[in-house]
Amino acid sequence: MLVRDFCAVLFDLDGTLVDSDAAVARAWAAWSVKRGVDLEVIMKVSPGRPGIETIAELAVGLTPAEIVADSQENLRLEEADLDGVSAMPGAVDLLTSYDDLGVRWGIVTSCPRPLALARIGAARLPQPPVLVTADDIVQGKPDPACYLLGAELLGVDARHCLVVEDAAAGVRSGQAAGMTVAGVRGVAGADLDLASLRDLATVAGRCAHEHRVDA
Repeated sequence: MLVRDFCAVLFDLDGTLVDSDAAVARAWAAWSVKRGVDLEVIMKVSPGRPGIETIAELAVGLTPAEIVADSQENLRLEEADLDGVSAMPGAVDLLTSYDDLGVRWGIVTSCPRPLALARIGAARLPQPPVLVTADDIVQGKPDPACYLLGAELLGVDARHCLVVEDAAAGVRSGQAAGMTVAGVRGVAGADLDLASLRDLATVAGRCAHEHRVDA
């Protein structure tokens, strides 16, 4: 299947459309010191997942209230730290062209909505027609619920959505939703490998009547 065969595109945010690596690492480094969890382990486990799930997994012995408090503190650090947050190469031009051509697209992220909006703004991305965040779901990636919700909000059958991801949890999430996943930054397990976001310029953006869920 070629990229141009898809009706809509659902993008992950961090590491896919936005380079926030340094800000994310700074927040996790602070938590690593606070809780004595190895930073290298954190950075292997956390990509693509809600922070609260990473904290619950790695900080054995914390109470539920402490897990929530740590998660909220991390989010405050990240929302306040937009230093170096920028668009990935080709992201702005690609999304602007999608808006001009009527291609259906959206963002599906493990960030809570305020953090996602802060990073979208810092990177000067076009505002997404559909934005699914951690606030909209119960289970984060690799659960498929977030991508299924994105497809529903776009009005496109999940089978005809292309997911773009840079993290293994997101790849598994998109595939579990029945979608084809294109990987960037060399993520393993994706159905398609992209050299850059510019490879997505040929998405058709049209759906046959039977591919629309609002038909």
